[in-house]
Amino acid sequence: MTDIFFASLLLGAATGVLAGLFGIGGGIIIVPVLGWLFERANLADEHNMIMAIATSLATIIPTSIASSYAHHQRQNLLWPVVRKLVPGIIMGSLLMSFIAAHLPAQLLRYFFIIYLLYVATNMLLQKKTVISVQNRWQGMDYVAGAIIGGLSTLLGIGGGTLTVPYLLGKNLVMKNAVAVSSACGLPIAIASTLGYILAGWNLTSLPKYSVGFIYLPAFLGIVTSSIFTASIGVQLASVLPAQHLKRYFALLLFIIAAKMLW
Repeated sequence: MTDIFFASLLLGAATGVLAGLFGIGGGIIIVPVLGWLFERANLADEHNMIMAIATSLATIIPTSIASSYAHHQRQNLLWPVVRKLVPGIIMGSLLMSFIAAHLPAQLLRYFFIIYLLYVATNMLLQKKTVISVQNRWQGMDYVAGAIIGGLSTLLGIGGGTLTVPYLLGKNLVMKNAVAVSSACGLPIAIASTLGYILAGWNLTSLPKYSVGFIYLPAFLGIVTSSIFTASIGVQLASVLPAQHLKRYFALLLFIIAAKMLW
């Protein structure tokens, strides 16, 4: 337990810097590293992947609150857009948390590998994904919210790589799309965390210090350090060649995907 807490402190510090430097969610690093840490510690072999995903989602709650408040202060947040997406997000997140809890660990691993390859390819090609949306149907935002919430819950991410392309396709400018995405990360995190807690509540095979599928030592370690290092990443982005560094980070993601596949 102590080893994982201190390892999670380092993990949180690293993901905070990377999130600030590259504008990515921490889940893309937290999930594979936590899965590896849990495996090394022999915590609960059959639940390692789902615990990593659930714990990653729980860490998004405080960071999403902070980023949403910052965007609100800058008047970038379009609350009417958020309100349209949230009902679908909550429904999709809750439903997927119970579905994912019954999926084989290997299948969850493959889903995450595909996501890693998608993000790494986009970063390597410096590609900005936009999902073209013909918004003629009033219920489209509810369906999109459910898909975003479900996929984010399955992968252990805040949904930015899904929400931003959708909003850009609705002709929102980037700063508003990012702000709305950060606000949508909060209901994703809360709903999926609640779902994963309930889904794992009665499992006796989970390790001590678990609340459902959330492993508290890892959660506390990541949150404690990432809060302080995200601002460092933002400062580094202004002095380092972040666009060039993205290519190296993309190669790292390919290596992580290969290791998970192997």
